[in-house]
Amino acid sequence: MESQIPTSLPILIPRPEHNISRANISANAVKVLYRLHDAGHRACLVGGGVRDLLLGREPKDFDIATDARPEQVHKLFRNCRLIGRRFRLAHVQFGRDIVEVATFRACSEESEDGSGSGVERAANGRILSDNVYGSIEEDAWRRDFTINALYYDIANFAVLDYVGGIADLEAGLIRLIGDPVQRYHEDPVRMLRAVRFAAKLGLRLDPATEAPLHRLGHLLEQIPPARLFEEMLKLFMGGCAIQTFELLRHYRLFGWLFPATEHCLNRQQQHYPKTLLIRALANTDQRLVEDKPINPAFLFAALLWEPLREQMHRLQADGVDDHEALQEAADTVTREQSRRVALPRRYSLPMREIWELQPRLMQITGKRPLRLATHPRFRAAYDFLTLRADTDEQAAELAGWWTRFLQMDDAERLQATRLAAKAQAKKGNPRRRRKSRPVSPDQSAPPPTHDV
Repeated sequence: MESQIPTSLPILIPRPEHNISRANISANAVKVLYRLHDAGHRACLVGGGVRDLLLGREPKDFDIATDARPEQVHKLFRNCRLIGRRFRLAHVQFGRDIVEVATFRACSEESEDGSGSGVERAANGRILSDNVYGSIEEDAWRRDFTINALYYDIANFAVLDYVGGIADLEAGLIRLIGDPVQRYHEDPVRMLRAVRFAAKLGLRLDPATEAPLHRLGHLLEQIPPARLFEEMLKLFMGGCAIQTFELLRHYRLFGWLFPATEHCLNRQQQHYPKTLLIRALANTDQRLVEDKPINPAFLFAALLWEPLREQMHRLQADGVDDHEALQEAADTVTREQSRRVALPRRYSLPMREIWELQPRLMQITGKRPLRLATHPRFRAAYDFLTLRADTDEQAAELAGWWTRFLQMDDAERLQATRLAAKAQAKKGNPRRRRKSRPVSPDQSAPPPTHDV
C-alpha cells in the first residue's frame, strides 16, 4: 500500500464549509482533544464519529487519532489505561464513558526509530500486529474505508480528506482503501464491516469492494470466535438487523457465522425458520428505536432455534425421550456454534433456559402455570413463544392462552387452569403419551420484551 500514498496535500474543508460543531461532540472527547493539543500534539477526531456528523447522524463513539505515542497519552491522563496487542490503544475513562485514542500509524513494515513492534503477518497475509507509527497521511491510507478516513482537526476545526472520503460520502459509496482482496485477506472482518456500514448508512458498496465478498467468506474461519461474537453484536444490535441479515445472506457470509442455521434456511420446503428470524430481528430493531434494553441471549435463541429442533427430531427418532433430547440437542447446537461465533456463558445459559421453558409452557393445568409465571426467565420464554406463533398453530393457541392468563386476576387464573384441565381430560391426558411432539415455531400476542 506504500506506493498508493500520494504526496499531494489533502482536501481541506474549513469550518464554514462543513456541519461539524464541537457542540455535537461529546464533552469528554473535546477535553481529550484539547489536552493533547495544549501539550503540543496533533489531535483529531477520526473515523465513524466524523462520518456520522457529516451525514447529520448522531455518532455512537468518538475516537481520536494523534501523533502522541500511547505512553505519552498515558502520562497526560491519570484516568487512562493502555490496551491491545495488535493495535496499541489508549482508553481515557470518564466514569462509564471511554474515549479511545490511537497513535497515527504507517503502512510500512519497518518500525520507525525503534518504536512500535512492526507489522506481524500470518502466512495467509492476515495482520497479527500493527504498531508502526507514522504521519496523519499514512494513518489515513492504512484505514479500511474512505468514509472512515476523515479527520476533524481541533487546531483549526477543519475536516481533512486524504483518500477521497468526502466524494464517496456525497456519492453514497462505501469503498475500501487499497486493493480489496488484499485488504480482506489482511483482516477478513472488513467484509462484515462493509456489510454493516451498507445496512446502517444506506450506502452502496463500490463494485470493486463488493465483488470479492461472494467468494471470500471462508476467510472468516481464521477469525477467533470471541472476536466474531463482538462483531455479531454490532451487526444485529445496531438498529438495522433485518437489512444486515439479508445482506449477509446475499453475500454468502451468514453461513460462515451460523452454518447450522444457514443449512435450515436453505431447505426450501420450509419457510418458518426465516419467518421466525425476521420477526426476532424486527423486534430487536423496534426495541432499539424505543430505547429498550436488548439481551443477545434472546437473539441467539431465535438464530439457533431451528438447528435445535432438527437435532431434537433426530434424537427422538432414535428413541431418546423428549426432555433428554432437548438437553442433548442444546449441548450439541451450543458446542458446534461456539466453534464459529463464541457464546459466552452469560448468554448461552439464558438462551438454553428460554428453550427449556418452551415445553413447560404447554403445562397449563393445576398450579404449574402459577409457579411458572414466577420463573426468572418466564417473560423471555413467553416472548419467544409469541415469536413462534405465526408459523405454528399449536404455539399460536398456547400463546393466546398465556396472553389471556397474564391479564387475569388470581381467581380468574385459577378458573382458567381448571378449564384447561377439563379440556385436556376430554382430549386425553397428554402427559400419558410416551412421546410428546417436539415444540415447533409460531405466533400471536404482545411484542417481545427480551427481558432475559
